[in-house]
Amino acid sequence: MFIDNQNQLIAGSSRSEPHDLHSALNGARALVYKHCLPPGFPFVWILLVLLALFSWASFVAVAKEAQSTEDPAIEQRMKTLTQQLRCLVCQSETLADSQSEWAQTVRSEIREQLKAGKSDQEVMAFLTARYGDFVLYKPPVKPRTYLLWFFPFVLLIGGTAVLFLYVKSRSRMIKETPLTAAERKRAEEILRNA
Repeated sequence: MFIDNQNQLIAGSSRSEPHDLHSALNGARALVYKHCLPPGFPFVWILLVLLALFSWASFVAVAKEAQSTEDPAIEQRMKTLTQQLRCLVCQSETLADSQSEWAQTVRSEIREQLKAGKSDQEVMAFLTARYGDFVLYKPPVKPRTYLLWFFPFVLLIGGTAVLFLYVKSRSRMIKETPLTAAERKRAEEILRNA
């Protein structure tokens, strides 16, 4: 019945009601989806397109990072420096290992400073002035970082002292009283029957 309606529309039938035109277009769309496109077309193809876009974006990011290997000496210095710095986004990775956008930006900034002729100490001083001592993967021991360096030990010693005091006070609360003769006899009976 649908094909007859479609043929009538194609043949130029005088029937041009909007309802028939919409049903013909919907029918044609259904035929295209059914016969020309693979099953699950919208979902599968949308996923494939998104996958291709994300793959391309990651390839561009890696290519952008890899294209700047002009001077091997500068690249080696940059690698050494970035292994001593912390990624402020990841916080558990060095700047050399991190793939975050912030890490890529800071690596390119370090590369530019090294190309400009700055020493490693000048670059480190610039980064610590800008981001603080936290950017260093191994921060120096100084009054501002005492808490960072010594708090874990203070916490361990304090926790051990609190545990010791708790156990000691608990042992004072428990009073040992010897068993009476009846209780001892009952305990021996229970042990024999078990």
